[in-house]
Amino acid sequence: MEANTSLQQQLLEAGVHFGHLRKKWNPKMLPYIFAEKKGIHIIDLNKTTEALQEAAAALKSIARSGKKIMFVGTKKQAKEIVTECAKKVNMPYVTERWLGGMLTNFNTVRKSVKKMQSIDKMLSDGLAESLTKKERLTLGRDRDKMEKVLGGIAQLGRVPAALFIVDIGHEHIALAEAKRLGITTFGMVDTNCDPNKVDFAIPSNDDATKSIAIITQYITAAIAEGLAERQAAKDEEAETEVSDDEKEKRAQRLLAEAEAESGRGAGGRRAPAGGQRRRTPSGGRRPGGR
Repeated sequence: MEANTSLQQQLLEAGVHFGHLRKKWNPKMLPYIFAEKKGIHIIDLNKTTEALQEAAAALKSIARSGKKIMFVGTKKQAKEIVTECAKKVNMPYVTERWLGGMLTNFNTVRKSVKKMQSIDKMLSDGLAESLTKKERLTLGRDRDKMEKVLGGIAQLGRVPAALFIVDIGHEHIALAEAKRLGITTFGMVDTNCDPNKVDFAIPSNDDATKSIAIITQYITAAIAEGLAERQAAKDEEAETEVSDDEKEKRAQRLLAEAEAESGRGAGGRRAPAGGQRRRTPSGGRRPGGR
């Protein structure tokens, strides 16, 4: 309970509870509105805390399973925060412009990413030296444009398992594409949006930098925990495999030693016993008899 209280206090200090003007509200946000003050709706932070913890738990589970979560925040206030948080947990992100079809036409987008990577290779390997100065400049400019839009998804080999969106109203194209593909969606939802459009709605102020930062950082920390647990499980598995191999090798070694020992013992007993028992009756050829 104390943890919840301190989280609520942090959310309060970051201004997460400030909604939009009453005239801009979406009636579907009614369950998340605590009150109205000077014409502005105040979000119920109890509901925000619950929703945030639920979303964090789900994202942690996705990260633990090794799937990718894409961060989307193209608003001016969100760009820097989203980039920083996504990089921290090595997840794809979009902070410039959402290209139509980035998810629904993923193969075409991957071709553009590969083109960007091949230009990178040309410039780093010195293959571009054979081009004229003007061609090199054009190539560099094209690459910079691509990097700006596609840089955050350069390492994404397949469609992500989930999307975390800052302002679902602003990122409606991304949300529509995710819905079409059945991708799980998580979003910061202000009082002017429909919370039913996302699978995990986090009622919160999606305009203030502090509010965006606290929610995104909380989500990122949960993803980092999931990744750490996945790594720990992998390490444990590797250790178990090694110890199983060692046990098997040791068992084989002991078995080989036992076989060798029993072979030596049996050989030592059989030769003299056989020799003595056969020779005694036939002619008294005992060693002491000569």
